[in-house]
Amino acid sequence: MPYNLDLPEAFNAADYFVDRNVREGRGEKVAVLCEERQFTYRQIQEGVNRFGNALLSLDVRMEERVALLLLDTEIYPQAFFGAIKIGAVPVCLNTMNRSPDFQFYLNDSRARILVVDEQLLPLIEPIRGNLRFLKQIIVANGSDPDGDVCLTELLSEQSAELETAPTCRDDSCFWLYSSGSTGSPKGTVHLQHDMVYSAKTYAAKILAIRENDVFFSAAKLFFAYGLGNGLYFPFDVGATAVYLPQRPTPAHVYATVNRHKPTLFFGVPTLYGQMLEEEGTMDGVRLCVSAGEALPAAYLRRWKERFQLDILDGIGSTEMVHIFISNRPGEIVPGSSGKIVPGYEARIVDENMHDLPVGEIGTLLVKGDSAAALYWNKHEKTRQTIMGHWINTGDKYTCDELGYFCCAGRTDDMLKVGGIWVSPNEVESCLIEHPAVLECAVIGAPDEENLIKPMAFVVLNKQHSPSEAMEHQLKEYVKANLALYKYPRWIRFIDELPKTATGKIKRFELRDLIKTQTGPL
Repeated sequence: MPYNLDLPEAFNAADYFVDRNVREGRGEKVAVLCEERQFTYRQIQEGVNRFGNALLSLDVRMEERVALLLLDTEIYPQAFFGAIKIGAVPVCLNTMNRSPDFQFYLNDSRARILVVDEQLLPLIEPIRGNLRFLKQIIVANGSDPDGDVCLTELLSEQSAELETAPTCRDDSCFWLYSSGSTGSPKGTVHLQHDMVYSAKTYAAKILAIRENDVFFSAAKLFFAYGLGNGLYFPFDVGATAVYLPQRPTPAHVYATVNRHKPTLFFGVPTLYGQMLEEEGTMDGVRLCVSAGEALPAAYLRRWKERFQLDILDGIGSTEMVHIFISNRPGEIVPGSSGKIVPGYEARIVDENMHDLPVGEIGTLLVKGDSAAALYWNKHEKTRQTIMGHWINTGDKYTCDELGYFCCAGRTDDMLKVGGIWVSPNEVESCLIEHPAVLECAVIGAPDEENLIKPMAFVVLNKQHSPSEAMEHQLKEYVKANLALYKYPRWIRFIDELPKTATGKIKRFELRDLIKTQTGPL
């Protein structure tokens, strides 16, 4: 059933997530831990106000976009909520992208201001002359940038007091660009109330977040999953967020856990698999969360055996701002995404949008008040995805009689082998159970008669090496555990799978590899 937020018409997310914590007496509570630094809610509030005033001094007005290309540091919440507090709209940009991507984002969003970390500024240099709407670049974590504005100097000139803009609960609040796992990214427009809805449903009802929690998200703040984990979930209850500016390698993650002792840890399946290959501890963590791709049951089992910790796998999306189907503590079904989160509804439908019986594979639709308003400047795509109250996720799912949802893959990823549907996720889950396999991806490839058959790209763990014998062993393993027609006819060993920032496999890049290959597979 829908969750009733009961928010006033006049509402500003920055006031709710930052100022409210100070008003309620948490001004001296630590809000952010980053490396050896720590910042209270009052310090974050002052930073938010100075940043908002800085934007006003640069003539930024309500509803205008402010692009953020920042590492995960204490600057992020100040810039994000500083823009929101004056009614401007922060656009969170993926730090893992390349210069042509940023040219697209900045021109598509028409951002007037770009706030960029000094380490990332070289990515902007080649495209400066092609940015049609950008008026000013502000450089963070640097000093005396050539021709640009230094954030530290700019903030030092601003007042620590700022009046909240007269926004309403349905005003534009922030943008996230979809990861582009199936094509070009889309500017996803979220409203002022969306973050609160997600915090009061998934975070409150599934994770049972509380003020004494310490949140550590290896998934970064620039995309939907990380933004909730590391920013508005902890700020909703006045808890503490831990930030890791560096790439979340197992070594960096374990070191951060050891230093700050988080109680909640958020990762993606790939990272969990990598961490299982390295030495480290998870002392102090009470619960782990996974999203981005379906979590292999083998990872879940091995993690539980090693750390005595559960991983709650779930599915969310940029369009829904965070997770809407999830496993629950004490109610985990390995290989499943779990049950619908209270406050959301879900349906599984056929190509005619008719509801399917229990157990049949269909397209997953979801409904909830954290849904995006639209895709920016993409009217037809908006109509295809946002169907009234329902969002078409584009994911293929089944649902059993107990209400557990199980991912079968993306609509475009499903394979028809000998006239029978095959889920790539099922074959991948089987392969990952083999002790030699770290991770893998399965796609369809044409055989010599141009009929589609499964093909697997496999990353082996450190103890094993590619060989014909290993390829034969993996094929026989799948044959022994799944229906014969599901086994991969070809296996290609690869050092690393191409992924989006959210950890989703870029299967279209794997398909492109096949297209460019000459000769028989």
